[in-house]
Amino acid sequence: MRKSFILIAFLAIVGLIKAQAPETLPVDPQVRYGTLENGLTYYIRHNEYPEKRADFYIAQKVGSMQEEDNQAGLAHFLEHMAFNGTKNFPGKKTMLNYLESIGVKFGANVNAYTSFDETVYNISDVPVIRETIVDSCLLVLHDWSSFIALTDEQVDEERKVIKEEWRTRSGAQTRIWDKQLPVIFEGSKYADRMPIGKMEVVENFPYQTLKDYYHKWYRPDLQGIIIVGDIDVDKVEAKIKTMFADIPKPVNPAERIYHPVPDNDEPIISVVTDPEAVQTIVSLYIKHDIIPENLKKTQAELMISIVKNLSSSMLSDRLNEISQKADAPFASSYAYDGGFFVSKTKDAWTTLALSKEGQIDETLAAMIRENERIRRFGFTEAEVERAKASLLQRYEDMYNNRNKQLNDRYVQEYVSSFTDNEGIPGIEYEYNFVKQMAPMLNAHAINSMVQGLISKKNVIITVVGPEKEGMVYPSKDELLRIFNAAEAEEITPYAETVSNEPLITQLPQPGKVVNSTTDEKLGTTIWTLSNGMKVVIKKTDFKDDEIIMSSNGYGGTSIIDDSDIYNANMASMVPYVGGIGNFSATELKKVLAGKSARVYPNISSWTQGINGSSNIRDVETMLQLAYLHFTAPRKDEGAYTTLMDVIKNQINNLNSDPGYVMSLHTSDARYGDNPRMKEMKLEDVEKLNYDRIIEIYKEIFANPGSFTFSFVGNINEETLKPLVEQYLASLPSGNKNATYTKRNTDIRKGAFKDSFEQEMKTPKTSVFELYSGTIERNQKNQIAISALKQILDIVYQRTVREEAGGTYGVRTGAGIGRIPDGQTTLQMSFDTDPERVTAISPIIEREVKNIAEKGPEDADFQKVKEYMLKKFQEDEKQNGYWVSILGANYFYGEDNHSNYQSIVNALTKDDVRNITKQLISQDNFIQVIMNPKK
Repeated sequence: MRKSFILIAFLAIVGLIKAQAPETLPVDPQVRYGTLENGLTYYIRHNEYPEKRADFYIAQKVGSMQEEDNQAGLAHFLEHMAFNGTKNFPGKKTMLNYLESIGVKFGANVNAYTSFDETVYNISDVPVIRETIVDSCLLVLHDWSSFIALTDEQVDEERKVIKEEWRTRSGAQTRIWDKQLPVIFEGSKYADRMPIGKMEVVENFPYQTLKDYYHKWYRPDLQGIIIVGDIDVDKVEAKIKTMFADIPKPVNPAERIYHPVPDNDEPIISVVTDPEAVQTIVSLYIKHDIIPENLKKTQAELMISIVKNLSSSMLSDRLNEISQKADAPFASSYAYDGGFFVSKTKDAWTTLALSKEGQIDETLAAMIRENERIRRFGFTEAEVERAKASLLQRYEDMYNNRNKQLNDRYVQEYVSSFTDNEGIPGIEYEYNFVKQMAPMLNAHAINSMVQGLISKKNVIITVVGPEKEGMVYPSKDELLRIFNAAEAEEITPYAETVSNEPLITQLPQPGKVVNSTTDEKLGTTIWTLSNGMKVVIKKTDFKDDEIIMSSNGYGGTSIIDDSDIYNANMASMVPYVGGIGNFSATELKKVLAGKSARVYPNISSWTQGINGSSNIRDVETMLQLAYLHFTAPRKDEGAYTTLMDVIKNQINNLNSDPGYVMSLHTSDARYGDNPRMKEMKLEDVEKLNYDRIIEIYKEIFANPGSFTFSFVGNINEETLKPLVEQYLASLPSGNKNATYTKRNTDIRKGAFKDSFEQEMKTPKTSVFELYSGTIERNQKNQIAISALKQILDIVYQRTVREEAGGTYGVRTGAGIGRIPDGQTTLQMSFDTDPERVTAISPIIEREVKNIAEKGPEDADFQKVKEYMLKKFQEDEKQNGYWVSILGANYFYGEDNHSNYQSIVNALTKDDVRNITKQLISQDNFIQVIMNPKK
């Protein structure tokens, strides 16, 4: 019997953990974990971050793999039916009406997903301000467990919705999977069990077939309840034991089989193309056994996970280094070790790359070559030390912030524990374990394990890409020859030169904080620097070891002439491509190994900024990076050439993607021939000038004295001040009064309609509708327009999706812009059956006009107000929220925080009616309809 490679790898590191009887991982003492007599498993954890909130989940070890051929799609169908009525929440909307009445929004907070081997339902961010709310959410989980109504009428209504979901999602990627899975999973049930199912089954299955499937597989021994939040653990455990006791233990239950994936001696090769695909992806999988059950939830599981994490990171770094070269055959690549594609029964050492067109052979050869280089020579000690430093830094950040983790982080951990039988020792144990083991994890130990992963058997090679005239793909035989030839090459060990110079070799002359004031209203300190820059600081305790930095300056691409707009639109990528200071992008990553500091620029039409984050220890590194982003963008011709090659390939292919074609038409409908709003075409890419792009980047960031920086987190002002003086106040001021240049970005006035036909593989009609105008931008109006958008989400869910069964969902958006001042938009878009668009489209317009004339319905309005207040209470405990608030207040002069709750509380239905009427009465309406070409 073939030994599991994992066991071999485990024995290779026996010096680190016991080989014969590895120590069992403890269960995190903060988790109440247990199993009821009927087999139901539960995880309960008290967590007060955020306070008075809780998440309620039920995970089912049931997915599409439990379906027979005549049931293909029933697992996913059942997920939909869970929201359409249950024993204690009868009727289609009873459950959702209740949840939305307490501020728990469908889609955002109430949702579910179905995969191949599991189905997971969630009720998240529940305001547990009353005991009855906890009881009600537990009752929902109880009903999802065993008491879904499954009425015939509701089943028939949901058939239409799922058909439209299939239509919306049936793009290139879905069709590629449909062709790919039967090849790479030949001999396994995974070959033919896409969760969306088969529409001939979905549209025609007998009612009893769904009920039989439900009662066969939805049972307590396959179900896990996960509840995390600001709850009383003892009380919740007692409630679970009482409430779920009426669900009997299954008698002679069907065996829950985890279907195997067969081994293969010779490489399996799959080449799949699609007319609407836009990228060429080459993948190399080397399958191996999953960790044996007797090693799960032991120190061996944790150690193997650590080694695989380190190894994946190191190979990804090598591949990234190749991608930065001018002659690189691929633009990006990464590696990981985890589940083989969608399988629970096979893992795979996986390498993927975004190939340049016409260079699939070279891409595959490079991937094989780098894996073979590791198999023969392993990783170097320098690589291992960098990878360990980064791993330790991540664990340290998690450990330092262990008391300020959102509920979702714990929930996902416990869901994985239940569905995949993973250990949950807790961050304290894991951090101490990693610290203890890291010094002993040298290159020899890691290579012993990884070299066992890279086998010549169980190889899967896949190529996916666009199907178009002139594009030739290698045959399976050719790919096999490439595989064999690359493995047989003479390969030398990996060699690198790593700089040990500091980020900044010569520190700038520091400036000064010349003025300091406080703002009690927002709890901030405001410094004015000697170069004119403004720095705003807000100390918080939302995370124990997190600092977020954000900044804004006026200018953006507006300061660049129309003739140079495409170069300007590329400017934000300059540091990403070329690096900064004396370091290429690849070298910079090596220098920053073990540090949490991250910095990135952003450039919009009207503004630019340097944003970042770090832990307390690495704040100086973050500020050094910010300084270099201002002063020392670096040029790298090789990396730029590779990026341009891929951009050209993608633009060439985008015209066959219906979604992209639709976006071109909607942009033209909104802005006409405005050159600043046009998408870049191939001829525009050919005209790009790298030197000019770098010049534009420098022009845009030439005025640091006009910037406002915000720092939020666990900040010590005395520590921060000399660093700000050294790295921000030392920047040249430039033009302290720099502003943007007025440019025409007006939306087309009046009524405009564009209806066109497009070639597409899955026939569907896509509709885009837009109301636009000018409304005063103030906080009340912004809140009212946001409420309108959310009310329409509810209305369209009810009318278009549920009553008409006309679409999987209507996507909405609304807002009042700063620049141009008061530019207001309300937009709706959806996909539907071409035969039904004339019936569905009028509903969209009808519901907007109903709100403009009569106002929203009471129930819809109250649900949205409740959600907005709940969301605000959650947001104001987050550093990211405050960074946005401070930027708006101190740069734009808008206080979007102080009066928010009072304005929402005072908001009336008439306010929503009036702003809707004010917008649509300006008679600016755009409609774009894309139909399939007949």
